[in-house]
Amino acid sequence: MTTAETHTQAQTEAQTQLRTVRSDAPAARPPLWDRQFTLYFAARAVSLVGDAMMPVAAALAVGPLYGISGVGLVLGTWTGTFVLLVLFGGVFADRIGARRMMVGADLVRVLTQGVLAAAFFAGRPPFWLLVTMAALAGAAVAMFQPGVNGMVPLVAREPQRANATLKVADALAQLLGPALAGLLIVLTGAGTVYAIDAGTFVLSALCLGLIRLAPVSTSKGAPADGDSAATRGSSLRRDLRQGWQEFRSRTWMWAVILIWVAYGVLLFGPLVPLSSALIGGRLGPNAYGLSVSFLGVGTVLGGLLALRLRPARPLAAGAMAMVLFAGVPLCVAWGAGLPVLLACHVLGGGAWAFWSVMWATSVQTHTPQAVLNRVTAYELAGSVSGIALGQILAGPATELASPERLLLVSGGTCLAGCVALLSIPAIRTLRRATPTDSGIPTAPVGPDGG
Repeated sequence: MTTAETHTQAQTEAQTQLRTVRSDAPAARPPLWDRQFTLYFAARAVSLVGDAMMPVAAALAVGPLYGISGVGLVLGTWTGTFVLLVLFGGVFADRIGARRMMVGADLVRVLTQGVLAAAFFAGRPPFWLLVTMAALAGAAVAMFQPGVNGMVPLVAREPQRANATLKVADALAQLLGPALAGLLIVLTGAGTVYAIDAGTFVLSALCLGLIRLAPVSTSKGAPADGDSAATRGSSLRRDLRQGWQEFRSRTWMWAVILIWVAYGVLLFGPLVPLSSALIGGRLGPNAYGLSVSFLGVGTVLGGLLALRLRPARPLAAGAMAMVLFAGVPLCVAWGAGLPVLLACHVLGGGAWAFWSVMWATSVQTHTPQAVLNRVTAYELAGSVSGIALGQILAGPATELASPERLLLVSGGTCLAGCVALLSIPAIRTLRRATPTDSGIPTAPVGPDGG
């Protein structure tokens, strides 16, 4: 055999070995930042900043004109309208398509925020206009929010990575939005804040409008466009009933929401008014603002952690992480110093973000795409109603017990809820879904059949 033949044979053997190694190697993870997810991320990021600006804008712009009761009524109108209409938003998102509903809702919010911007630029807006625009904006969010969950499996092959990335963006928006709103109101007035908010929804609608969804399989086996409805031709009542049946058939899902209703009333709802009063009164308002910022820092870190960890039982892992959130109300109740206070808020923010990613991914990957928006609407309605009730009851509760004692109850509720989450087999044993070749995840059948 000549030297050239030997060299050629060696090259052939090397190439064969290389192909063998490549075939034995694990398949590469699909890219996250393709065109579809990049557009969706951009839409969510800009609208999240706009959403984060609004509570501060309402407090600083409406408060001087109509007082605390005026701020409460405007925000309460927004929340109440959302809770009343979010179930219908889930039905319409499944009928018309989540993307179309989200674009339409963004355009409505361009109108509401644009009208408010013009009213503030013109002078003192009438109170009836503020309440009316708050109701319209709340209705728009009720049409928008169910599709947020349903869109993720359509634009990302790995929902957990996508959810973690979106959670980081949400946390950064919560850090930047309020500070930006406060600065703009001081420098330029409320009209500028509302105008910028309207602009964020224009960008969001544009990005969502550019997304082109691939066909997905409906529950009946027929291919359907990602924007089309699997429920077309059925009645509104039947669609609501089907969404409820899908929701209640998953023990892990309704059990979590029941616990979250209790969390809303006893933990999340009263946490802000009680902790702001205690921290502000003891350490000054700047200390409370700093603690909220550190909570946001923790949320960023928790989102980044969720990008790396892929637990086999996501809800169990999230429940164990939520134990750390109990430190937030407890450190306030016990009068901790500023360093301990900030450390507890970082840990609490990280725990909350990690749970949020595990929960959102579980809902998205264990629910049929054809009913995902309606199921999301039911879980949103339960969660938000508990928080709203907790906010309403926080003030009257201080007539019965001190804010410190109430926050001790909040911390105990958090720990008891974590024990309950881990003690329910359907929650504790729910396994992580695995993505299929088509990119739509497949969920293994859990102990409750869901």
